[in-house]
Amino acid sequence: MKYPIFLNLKSKRAVVVGAGSVGTRKILSLLDCEARIVVVAEEIDEVLETQCRGTDTEFVKAKYSKEFLTGAAIAFAATNDRATNEQIYKDCQELEVLCNVPDNPDLCDFFVPAVLKRGDLQIAVCTEGYCPAYAGHIRKKLEEIFTEKHGKFLTELEQIRKRIIDTVPDADERKTILGELAGDVSFEYFIKNGSAEWQKFAEEKL
Repeated sequence: MKYPIFLNLKSKRAVVVGAGSVGTRKILSLLDCEARIVVVAEEIDEVLETQCRGTDTEFVKAKYSKEFLTGAAIAFAATNDRATNEQIYKDCQELEVLCNVPDNPDLCDFFVPAVLKRGDLQIAVCTEGYCPAYAGHIRKKLEEIFTEKHGKFLTELEQIRKRIIDTVPDADERKTILGELAGDVSFEYFIKNGSAEWQKFAEEKL
């Protein structure tokens, strides 16, 4: 069993070795995280370079070398050569860099889940790397349940949460109020009556 977390990679060095279809997917997902990306590959598509223009992405057209991992927070071994991927993983272990080798769960310190995003709300589905397609299938089912309205509701909750922290001194009482406001009844009230009326509803709880 793995420990599930969301990593804050903003401005952190993330190395992707390989710029084929798999590597490209990893690179584009890292762009959303505002990571400091280093792409190492012997061949790099001009389209990919164009997509990364204006971002904190460095392209290194070269064979893989251990030195590229120095200072990295995470690394992806996404070449089409199994031996090279295994070497990248080995080097990462020595340098204490978290490594992911796509399609090889045994050589992964972490797995990339299928993620549903609704504003600041993120729901991740992981299969420990053994069947990413099934994780994607479940994500699609969740897309039908969780809509953009849930993301907007989270924004409202965050605003009122700050008010509760500032005005309610008792920790147990804060937990109770937040629990009620985050519940289904509160969400349905928000959907039916809109933001302004929900704010009044929330204020009454205070």
